[in-house]
Amino acid sequence: MPRGVTRRRPHTRAALLRAALETFAEHGFHAASIEQICERAGFTRGAYYSNFAGKDELFLALFDEHGERIVRRLAERIDALAPEDYTLERLAALASRVEPDERDWYLVSTEFTLHAIRDRRAARALAAHDARLRAEIARGIELVVRRSGRELTVDADRFARLVIALREGGLAQSYVEPDALPPGTLERDFLAPLLASVTRRTSVGPHDGA
Repeated sequence: MPRGVTRRRPHTRAALLRAALETFAEHGFHAASIEQICERAGFTRGAYYSNFAGKDELFLALFDEHGERIVRRLAERIDALAPEDYTLERLAALASRVEPDERDWYLVSTEFTLHAIRDRRAARALAAHDARLRAEIARGIELVVRRSGRELTVDADRFARLVIALREGGLAQSYVEPDALPPGTLERDFLAPLLASVTRRTSVGPHDGA
């Protein structure tokens, strides 16, 4: 492959991912066409197929990119805390933040999840990507809980599933009733006491969260 093509590939892929998210959010995963994505990105079908085999693979690349961004944002916020701020309440407040662009991702990911429920091949692929992201979330939960002077008393992976369910279920209600339940409300109200109920103190001091 010519060097110029190699250098351009990351730019092409990034532009296609941005265009795909916008197109999926606007038209729906199934209704959106590859032609629409290419037109929005400013590339040909050839450029598309040199990066992705189809829409499922494109979505999974979006999934990984989104997951990495969310984990990175949260890690940066947590790392910026002073030691005395490592309380369960403060950690829950940080985890409850919902960025304005999250609505588009929620629309796209929810539709793909429904697609995966109907299609076993898509389900297996999504489950594998879910598992990798969930492992990162579980490790992060264990780390921040330890920093607060506590430890989990339940399986970290199972608890990560519960946290994800709280997040996604809350957003479903928030996007339907944004005035009654602004995004992040359920996490702010219930994540800290939930964490307290599945953790125990390992040290006594200013880092205790409950």
